[in-house]
Amino acid sequence: MLSRQFGDGMTDIVLIDGETLDYSDVIALAKGRKKAVFSDAARSKVQLARQTVLGIINRGETAYGINTGFGSLSKVGISSENLQQLQTNLIRSHACGIGEDMHPEDVLAMMVIRANSLAKGHSGVRPVVVDLLLSCIHSGIAPQIPRIGSLGASGDLAPLAHLAMGLMGEGDGHIRSTSTQQDQSMNGWRKTQMSAALKISGLEPLQLEAKEGLSLINGTTQMCAWLSRALLEFDHLLLAADISLALSVEALNGSHAPFDARIHDVRNQPGQLAMSRRLRMLLDGGTIQAAHLNCEKVQDSYSLRCSPQVHGPAHEALSDTLKTLSIELNSATDNPLVFPSPDNPGPHEVVSGGNFHGQILGIAADRLSIIAHELAVISERRTNQLLDPAWSGLPAYLAKNSGLESGLMIVQYVAAAAIAEMHVSGNPATLSNVSVSNNKEDHVSMGATACYKLIQQNQNLSRVIACELICAVEGLRHNENNPSPALLAAVNWVSERVPELTGDRSMSHEIQRVSEGLIRGTLSQSVRSMVEI
Repeated sequence: MLSRQFGDGMTDIVLIDGETLDYSDVIALAKGRKKAVFSDAARSKVQLARQTVLGIINRGETAYGINTGFGSLSKVGISSENLQQLQTNLIRSHACGIGEDMHPEDVLAMMVIRANSLAKGHSGVRPVVVDLLLSCIHSGIAPQIPRIGSLGASGDLAPLAHLAMGLMGEGDGHIRSTSTQQDQSMNGWRKTQMSAALKISGLEPLQLEAKEGLSLINGTTQMCAWLSRALLEFDHLLLAADISLALSVEALNGSHAPFDARIHDVRNQPGQLAMSRRLRMLLDGGTIQAAHLNCEKVQDSYSLRCSPQVHGPAHEALSDTLKTLSIELNSATDNPLVFPSPDNPGPHEVVSGGNFHGQILGIAADRLSIIAHELAVISERRTNQLLDPAWSGLPAYLAKNSGLESGLMIVQYVAAAAIAEMHVSGNPATLSNVSVSNNKEDHVSMGATACYKLIQQNQNLSRVIACELICAVEGLRHNENNPSPALLAAVNWVSERVPELTGDRSMSHEIQRVSEGLIRGTLSQSVRSMVEI
């Protein structure tokens, strides 16, 4: 990635070259925090592939996706005078998504990813297509895209068709706005016609030419956009889960022995090693452990003692999925692909394959969805211990006057309810397959469903962890000793959102405040300011 100061010296530039895009840049560009530049080298590669497409057309040769029908209609030849109409028809016919609208930032993320894939130089589009995508991103123009429609194979066809239709100036969209007339359901965004949005920004609608419609809708773009967002959130939540565990260990006067490096070295599982190292860093420096070294406890329950073995696979899976996503963001995922051969031109330069198939993304997302469920389950078990005086030695439900007051009793209930939803959503989407296109497309990944489902899992995981954090911090208020400086930063962060329990009160808004902060990563920032983890 090329990163330098842009314009006023405040905004980074991200190079769009098909090779170096990072998922964090995708999110930053979608939020308007960075600017993108189409590299000169990539522009040349895109132009060369375009010349290849034009050469096939001018020589009267036949190549799939350029002058044929699509899918099971691939044997139908299309005359040169109908090639533009072919691409326009493709977009309009495929733009039939259903369900609620995607958030505009997720749409902009799709546009970043699609631009970078086209910039790789194997799609056969004109450079102006990439230019328009980047101009819309910078102008905060996001076509309206219904969420449901992709099968995660043959590309994210329906969602990307809505995106392409917006570039054509058709349909509705959202434009980033700071006015008071914004749509209240899309805070910060104003709904408008795409033709008007483009005109406001001085942009011309795209007139599709040969191959361009197919290149815009064939790819793993929606999957990658959702997975980029989900991984950023999951990274924050995994740290939050480790922090909440450490706070519970201290609030329950748990042992630090299960995090001893020697235990994990002799098993040598990478995620377990990383997690136990993090816990030692979080716990180091407090005075609670020393104060109860001679207590009667022999071993803690599994939700404390086996936490490195349960949280560890999450560390490993996150690392693996980040690598997978990084590769995918810089891949050519449409079909067919163009491989220019100036010395030996012909239709053989256009090769059909299946890079649009999202199996690897779907399986990665399903893996993390299952892991998110397990992180939630073990978190709720610790919440239960914090509220049970037999385990904690604290007042029942941490109430000031147990019996007259219920304290945090129902906080555990809502955590359990969220886990019930996660149990249902944890079912792998990739286990499903529906054959389409007259059985020509007879195996699909359902990767888009898997990636979106991970976002939903993250939401509920954040709520479960929020419940544990609230209970752990309340438990620590009964302890005369202090946790480490890093954990004190976490205690202060929670306390800013959840005051000390002085009597029964509704906790809904407080749980939600903590949950939202976890998703945004503000707890991560607070603790990382104290210790490098």
